[in-house]
Amino acid sequence: MEASLAFPLLVGLVAVALFFDFLNGLHDAANSIATIVSTRVLRPQYAVFWAAFFNFIAFLFFGLHVAETIGKGIVSTDVITPAVIFAALTGAIVWNILTWWLGIPSSSSHALIGGLVGAGVAKAGTGAIVWGGLSKTVAAIVLSPATGFVLALVLILVVSWIFVRQTPFAVDSTFRVAQFFSASLYSLGHGGNDAQKTMGIIAVLLYSQGMLGDTFYVPLWVVLTCQSALALGTLLGGWRIVHTMGSKITRLNPMQGFCAETGGALTLFGATWLGIPVSTTHTITGAIVGVGAARRVSAVRWGIAGNIVIAWIVTLPATAAIAALTYWASHLAG
Repeated sequence: MEASLAFPLLVGLVAVALFFDFLNGLHDAANSIATIVSTRVLRPQYAVFWAAFFNFIAFLFFGLHVAETIGKGIVSTDVITPAVIFAALTGAIVWNILTWWLGIPSSSSHALIGGLVGAGVAKAGTGAIVWGGLSKTVAAIVLSPATGFVLALVLILVVSWIFVRQTPFAVDSTFRVAQFFSASLYSLGHGGNDAQKTMGIIAVLLYSQGMLGDTFYVPLWVVLTCQSALALGTLLGGWRIVHTMGSKITRLNPMQGFCAETGGALTLFGATWLGIPVSTTHTITGAIVGVGAARRVSAVRWGIAGNIVIAWIVTLPATAAIAALTYWASHLAG
């Protein structure tokens, strides 16, 4: 698999990448709709349609900086081969299916990055890693939920002060409408950051096969197919993770849901514009914990939140190990 790849096999690898993108949407559907479902503003079957639409159109609002980071900023393009891409995708897909089945909201983004690192190191050692891009991404593991937490906490305090003289019924009615807006923003951020990760994988695969010429870029057909696969996955949803995200961590009312979604969306917008591949799962979890903690610290089920954090920490090494084993197995078989 190290030589130039036959066209049918290249198509097959692109299909595997799109399958990962589909699973990303399925796995991370909860990120877009957990709060709007848990506050009973929308039923799950309607919420996923709402989220999928904004997931798809996200490419109209953002550049492709995250795709470029994934494509050439995690592992050197010199070591990218079809075998490396296959192993990276296998590690990410296996981990996504396992955590989806168990209802654990782990990060599809970091599963893919862990897979890339594991496969790249298996092929060429640690010299394959682009340390600047990887360190920026690892830092985002901490910074994205922390930023979501702080923004959501500040928003809930500001909004509570503004509406302090309003009746609970009036506040509830206002934010039931406002949540449509905040959920749209979060779905845009989700689609903008997450679909680009698969775009980067497909683009660097094409580049490694000489199909993009001398300059790395993301073709339009790759953009459209990746956005479509992510939206389709979101459309089919993932109720197991929605339940964890929307109700097990803390109980939310519409005002809290609005603040969590808005704080999370602002975090994703900033990261996407900076080209940082962050975890939408980490971001919305931090925001949900932020609005829960604003009410009172005991309102957050810290044991469940702690289990989620453990899953985050395990994701990178676990997917890297699966990807490395897959690369060695395919190399021996080839």
